[in-house]
Amino acid sequence: MGDAALSAPPPSDAAAPMLEARGLGVQRGDRPLLRGLSFDLAPGEVVWLRGRNGRGKTTLLRLLAGLGEPVRGQVQLGGHPVRRLPEELRRRLVYLAHVNALKDDLTVVEALRFLARLRGDDPGVEAVDAALERLGVGRMRAAAVRTLSQGQRRRSALARLALPAPPAVWLLDEPFDALDDEGVRALHALLSEHAGRGGSVLLTSHQPPGLAFPVPRVLDLDAYAVAA
Repeated sequence: MGDAALSAPPPSDAAAPMLEARGLGVQRGDRPLLRGLSFDLAPGEVVWLRGRNGRGKTTLLRLLAGLGEPVRGQVQLGGHPVRRLPEELRRRLVYLAHVNALKDDLTVVEALRFLARLRGDDPGVEAVDAALERLGVGRMRAAAVRTLSQGQRRRSALARLALPAPPAVWLLDEPFDALDDEGVRALHALLSEHAGRGGSVLLTSHQPPGLAFPVPRVLDLDAYAVAA
């Protein structure tokens, strides 16, 4: 067997890379939260991460995004450790936290372009405008972020997902929070289209995602909880 057979192939633009978690032990500070957690997130799949409050959903998402280390086990994306991803794979992993990460002193367009550039992308103004329109906040494009309502901030942050990009793994922490019915419908459409083109999604939500396609798979963290 040659060395080439031992290396993960480069990701294809046709699908998101596979996210794999094996035997994870997760804790917050000194408090153990989860143990023995293993799962795959395949291209074209949406997974609803469920569990009681305090179970470790946000902690797990941050760990999967490479922002923390498990106390045991490993996480890989496209065959590479998530903490040491090559640049191309790093751009194929999108983490959208419960906090919107929009800078208050920037306009909505400026804030969205800034977030895209952090990933190594440089979308044009037309692409940003189209993404904001998709989430129903196009009219707010020149407004300062600090003037937005919570719902408008959430929609503006979610517009990152509507920017042109190869299929990616999306890790979304409570993406439906602060959205009205129109915003929920827009996000459902975006998630379905993303999965249809080979992207994958792992999300937390207080309510089941109402997707007709694909039907979300449930990953219940209560089954892996460490007894208090």
